[in-house]
This record gives sequence, structure tokens and C-alpha cells, in this order.
Amino acid sequence: MVDNQNSGEEIRVGVYVCHCGGNISDVVNTAEVAEAMKVNPHVKVAKDFVFMCSDPGQNLIIEDIKANGINRVVVAACSPALHELTFRKALERAGLNPYLFEHVNVREQVSWVHKGYKNDATQKAIRLTMAGVEKVTLQDSLLPNSVPAEDRALVIGAGVAGLRAAIASAGAGLQVTVVEKAEKPGGRVPDLGVIYPSNSSGLEIVNALLDEVKTHPSISMLLHSEIDSIAGYVGNFIAKIRNCESGEISAVRAGAIIIATGYDNYTPADGEIGYGHSPDVITLPNFLNLIQSQKKDTHELMHNGKAIRNIGFVHCVGSRQVEGIHPPQADGKVNDYCSRVCCTSTLNAIHLMLDRFPDMNVYDLYRDIRTYGRGHEDYYDRASQRGVLFFRYTEDGLPEFMADKSGRGGLLNLTDTLSYDEEVSIPVDMVVLATGMMPRNISNIISMLKLPVGADRFLQEVHPKLRPVELANQGILVAGTCQGPMDIGESISAASATATRAKILLAHPTIELDPFVARVDENRCDGCALCLNECEYTGALTISESEKGPKAVVNPAICVGCGACAAVCPPRAIQIAGWSLDQFDAMVDAITA
Repeated sequence: MVDNQNSGEEIRVGVYVCHCGGNISDVVNTAEVAEAMKVNPHVKVAKDFVFMCSDPGQNLIIEDIKANGINRVVVAACSPALHELTFRKALERAGLNPYLFEHVNVREQVSWVHKGYKNDATQKAIRLTMAGVEKVTLQDSLLPNSVPAEDRALVIGAGVAGLRAAIASAGAGLQVTVVEKAEKPGGRVPDLGVIYPSNSSGLEIVNALLDEVKTHPSISMLLHSEIDSIAGYVGNFIAKIRNCESGEISAVRAGAIIIATGYDNYTPADGEIGYGHSPDVITLPNFLNLIQSQKKDTHELMHNGKAIRNIGFVHCVGSRQVEGIHPPQADGKVNDYCSRVCCTSTLNAIHLMLDRFPDMNVYDLYRDIRTYGRGHEDYYDRASQRGVLFFRYTEDGLPEFMADKSGRGGLLNLTDTLSYDEEVSIPVDMVVLATGMMPRNISNIISMLKLPVGADRFLQEVHPKLRPVELANQGILVAGTCQGPMDIGESISAASATATRAKILLAHPTIELDPFVARVDENRCDGCALCLNECEYTGALTISESEKGPKAVVNPAICVGCGACAAVCPPRAIQIAGWSLDQFDAMVDAITA
């Protein structure tokens, strides 16, 4: 929508160049940039300031709007992803339409990439800022689009993150539907045994959450069910859910979607440190199950009919992989990320074992110990005090396992950097591989909703600090290990955060959306449907008959303003609000002048 309340008024632009505490001003001459803007007849105020995002910086803008009649604002600063909303809010507080604003990035795009060329960097900043001025002079006073909102959250996944998200969302006053593909809720946590640092069992944690879910009148749970399709948009998603037993399909309307689909354990490649070639090489999840299966009155750890007395643990199996050294996954990529929780999980497993079988000889082979959580370093210190022997290997010097010819146990061989690269052979009865986390395969949901995925294949949030549980898709939130490796406490905290965001989003009967969507000039549109063929967002564009013939029609709730339609429209009948082709032309002219 466009608000024409300011049509016909004199355009008065205020330009503000941020020092960013030296991040910009150490390279760019910010005063020179501000001074250069004054040659433009529309620019009435041009200033530089140490921190434009600070309260004094925002007040500088507000005062000029009120005192000097500024009705367009350009801020040359950091990335708009960080503070564009900050400055729009400042315009609102001054009584100005918040969309009469342009944010120019002269930190990431100038100062950070041209540190050795101060004069050239300054000239580049001048051109980019002038392009911002030219763009904002052609800017309409836009109004946000409004869509109705269902007060229901759809939670996909019933692990600890999904259960906690459901409880918190219902507690905030929303109706909640939880969909879980498995026959039982809880995810992987019930199989983990005793959990650090609470020393509660995973089953106890899950049962406590389930008790709340089952007794809350606003929560319904669909087990052994999967998402068949999802359509719609923020405030009004329509999910069709298939029952895996009978094939029945039911529909659920929701205003927001919380994805909590969890993770999969890495499965070592055949022969990786002996895995698959020896029954005495197992993964950490299998080892935890083995510990729990031992009879309470036994004094020895038994496996495959033999007592285990010497055991080696190998860290970083399936994490921090290196191309050319580790086997790639099905997509050709290696898992180059750290799974974060493996170190403490391994040390916790060692303590659980030693608590029951204190006479075990334990050898821990690691690249780096990353006990990052509060109090987690204690697990490492106590392991040393209990006689665990630590050996450190490098990324290109992976441990090798040579099975004994008898088929029982073998030797763990490595180059130990703690003893100045000494070649070490450790006789062991069992090897436990501390496998990392991998994102669960939810390619169908990713495809349905066109979700953003990071290089590590996990779902990618908008910003790890400013918007840590939001995806770029409006109304879709992410909780737990589908976003990246987390421990249980972090997953539950993220789930609570998604509930808060969902409630804020659905707090009113309607939702206001940014107006930067496609809009059609019916007088130019000839109904050729080239835009429809180019659009990747189902329902964002349709062709409708009118008195003037077939015309393109935009659904502003689905359109994301990508501009693909505008690029293929011969008569230039379809353009993006706030990013018109005339604005692009003016910006290019300013940059190339």
C-alpha cells in the first residue's frame, strides 16, 4: 500500500554518516562523505556522528525531522540487517513515515574491505551514499500490509524442543497442534540415560514435559503423523497432515509454525576407525545403551560375552571433518562444523561408566576438548583425577584401529602431540566413537516452505544475536537441534524463545507486514503471464480477468519482494514497492556519475 499524504511536498533529505566507533571512520573520511552530500539540492542536513545507532544518534535524526522539516532520511552505517529497523523506529517516533528511509552499508561494503585504500574507500562511500539519497527522493510513503492471524501455533516435532515450545506457546495463550512422525514423543532424549549436569535421566525429563502437554487443554498432539503439504502465509498457514497408519489427511490452520525436527547421529563410514569391521567398535549412543542394559548387580562391563577392562574413546567422529581426509556425505560435503556437545557427552559417559565400574582403564583420544558450557570443564578435571589418560591427535593424523586376529579387541594407534609426536599403540577391549550431530532429513518441509539452509545443512536463522530463532520466512520459527548442535538446556531455551516470538506475532487479530512487495500498474499490464511463470512462490501472483482484460494480481501476504517478476515484465507494469526501476536507474546514475 502507498500513503500519498506527503505528495507534492518539498523533498528535504537528512544524511547521517556513522563512525561506528572507528569501524568506519578509521578508513572512511566520514566528514568528507557528509560534506559531499550537500551538493545535492534535496539534501538539507548532512552530518557525521560517532554512533548513529545510539540514543544520541537517533535523537539527532529525530530533532532534525522536527526542527528542520526533514522528510527523507539516509543513514550510512553498518549492515541494514543490524539496524535498519532501529532507524525506522526513530522516524516513527518523530512522526515520519518509517519507509521514507534508506540504509547504506559503508562498513561491510566499504571500510572492512578497503582498509588499505582510505581515499578510494571514501570516494566509494560517497558514491554509495549519494545513490541512497537519489533512491530515497523517489520513495513513496508506504504503509504496511495487513493480514488476518490465526491464534494457533503448529509445532513440527515432539522432542524436548517441540514439547517445550508447545507448553510455552499454550502458556502464552495460543492454541497449539504438535505433529510427530514417530509413534512416541520425546525424540532421542529418553535413550540418553543420565543427563549432565542435572543427573536426571532423559526419560524423566521427557515425562515431565509430557505430563504438562497431556494436561493442557490448548495442546493437541498428532503422533505417527507427518506433514503432507503446507500452503499459505504468516498468520494463515494451512497444513495437511497425514496419519502414517491409516493414510487419513487432516487440515490444520496456524498463524505460526515452529520447526523442531531434531537431529540424527552421525553414522561412521564403513571401516572408519574400525567401525563396521569389528564388533568392538561402537558409537557413543550405542555405548550409552550398553551401560543402561547392564545388570544392576554386575561388577564388570560385559559386551559380546566378554568383560571390558580397557576402553578407548575417540572424539570428533563425524565432526570437524577435513576434505580429502574424511569421507564425504551423500551430498559430497564433509561435516566441517563442531558438534559442540560431544566432548562433555563423552566425558559424562566416562564418569557414568566409572561410577559403576571403577577399575576400568580409560583412554581418551581427542583433537581439542571443548567443554564450553557452564561447569562443563569440571567433567574434564574430574576425569583426569580419576585416572583417565588423555592423548591428542591432529586433523591429518587420525587414530587407527587394528583389530586383534582373535577378533576380540585390538590396538588404537595414533601420533600423540602431547608427548611430542610419539607413536602410541593402546591395547583396548572396546573403542567408543563420539559421533557428532547431523541435521535430520526434512527436505520435503524445506522444499514446501523454501526454508533457508546453511552451509552445514542445518536451518539458518536470520541473525544469531538479533533474531536467533526466526527464519527469513515470515511466521516460521526454529527450535533446537534442527538449527544446529545444542545440548538439552539450549534446546529448551530456544523453544521458549520461539513461543515468545509466536505470541508477539499473533498477539493481535491482524499482522502488519513490510510493504516491499510487487505491485501492478493495470494500465500497463497486458496479462502476458511471464511474471507468473517466473515467480517461485505459489499463490504470490495470479492472472485475473478484469474489465480491461487479464491482469496480474499480487497477494501481498505471500509475495517476498524478490523482484524476479519485475525483471521479466516487458512493459514494466510490475515493480517492487520501495525498489522501483526508476529508483534503480537513479542509483546507477549516482554511482557512475
